[in-house]
Amino acid sequence: MLDKKQRKHNRLINFDYQTNGLYFVTICTRNREHLFGGVYHDFMCVNRIGSVVYRQWEWLFVQYPYIINHGFIVMPNHVHGIIEIDRSLIGDKEWLVKHGRDRSRPVPTDVANKLDIEINIKPTKILSLSNIIGAFKTTSSKIIHQQCLLRFAWQRSFHDHIIKNEKEYDQIYKYVRMNPVLWNRDRNNI
Repeated sequence: MLDKKQRKHNRLINFDYQTNGLYFVTICTRNREHLFGGVYHDFMCVNRIGSVVYRQWEWLFVQYPYIINHGFIVMPNHVHGIIEIDRSLIGDKEWLVKHGRDRSRPVPTDVANKLDIEINIKPTKILSLSNIIGAFKTTSSKIIHQQCLLRFAWQRSFHDHIIKNEKEYDQIYKYVRMNPVLWNRDRNNI
């Protein structure tokens, strides 16, 4: 039997990526192709495809009520994001009554009692970080293919980093925000 090349694991072995925590992710286009716009005078200007990517990132946080967006940037050939998984955000009856299921419209007080019946919804399954990113890549690819660019593809998998403390969070958050300014030195700028 032929020896198969051992693949490097993309995720930490024996770590539960459904766990509450902060995760820094980087997702690149296939072959690091510049498809999302360009950096001009230290500002990222997204094109039509880059706009789809932004919209689908925002869609994640509506679709999965247990994740929080801490930062996101679209660059010419990759994206960076900071996602927090917080299991306490699901099943909180008081929060649902106050803000409504879709997290964007407050529920009027006189309707709150009627919602008691509706709040008994089936438990939400917490997806792993890989499944969340998979949903983002799949839906954004589908829309991009439908709207304008059939050859679009994400690079296989993605890079992640588990944020361990506040100092690390501050450094990564600053890096995400400053990415357009640092574009000329970025290793993804090929």
